[in-house]
Amino acid sequence: MHKDSLIISAARAVIRSEAGAVSGLASAIDTSFVRAVRLLEKCPGKAVLLGVGKSGLIARKIAATLASTGTRSVYLHPVESLHGDLGMIASEDVAIALSYSGETEETAKLLPILRKQGLPVIAITNNPASRMARNADVVLRLRVKSEACPFGIVPTSSTTAMLALGDALAVTLMKLKGFGKNHFARLHPGGNLGKLLNLKVADLMRSGAENPVVRESDTIAKALRAMTDTRAGAVSVTGPRGRLTGYFTDGDLRRRLQEGLQDLSVPVRAVMTRGPLTVHPETPAMEAARLISERKIDNLPVTDARTGRPVGIIDERDLLKEGLG
Repeated sequence: MHKDSLIISAARAVIRSEAGAVSGLASAIDTSFVRAVRLLEKCPGKAVLLGVGKSGLIARKIAATLASTGTRSVYLHPVESLHGDLGMIASEDVAIALSYSGETEETAKLLPILRKQGLPVIAITNNPASRMARNADVVLRLRVKSEACPFGIVPTSSTTAMLALGDALAVTLMKLKGFGKNHFARLHPGGNLGKLLNLKVADLMRSGAENPVVRESDTIAKALRAMTDTRAGAVSVTGPRGRLTGYFTDGDLRRRLQEGLQDLSVPVRAVMTRGPLTVHPETPAMEAARLISERKIDNLPVTDARTGRPVGIIDERDLLKEGLG
């Protein structure tokens, strides 16, 4: 048990140290951050992320986050850039260089070259007096007091702070550019999140023979048979012109029975819910899942947006199978 407590204590110390680094960074956000965001917002080209070692790994992640949230970006290794990859950088780009010390030789050597090419440079570093900072147009200081490792040298708190700062840049730019779910879905068509964002009610609804529909004049008994045959747990009710006028669920039936309903030959219009909440085939499936969750219901009728006719039912179980709800 003694060793277990040491393990828990060590893990908590690391997390507290890294959380402190991020918290300190939040309070230090100032006009330098605003200048960096404005440079990236107005950039006609792309953001070029630079870094070596652990800082390079964080730079790769920031580049990926920016690219996936509407800001064109790439990662370039400073060493490769000094040996030919500078051809991938254009004068309309913005460089973002990462180094805890600001003295990483390859990165510091590259920045004066980029500035001569006319690129604005954003430096993310803990040392505002470093070579890298002196060759930057904007310096975003990390303000990390110590690393989380017991020797204070392994990049831990500093890389966490870099990552958080990169996320802050990306999300702030998202908001300024009005980058929403539809944009995100277009950039992520193959992933699970992209799939969920692209799914429409039409992709999941039960239609045709699986969509029970009765008329207002039909009996409760007929409505029950339609629900039973399709196992939908609900039935859409239409008026004389075929438009949806009501909805009747197995929950409605249970409540009516508790209230003393005995005659199932009564027209369903007497017990249905009039003017029910509906969705359309083009409604995002995520929106249907939100409505079902908020209203604490099992399903929703789906109507044609133009005619108002019932064309399907969207059920909570089908949404859950797709990871929604």
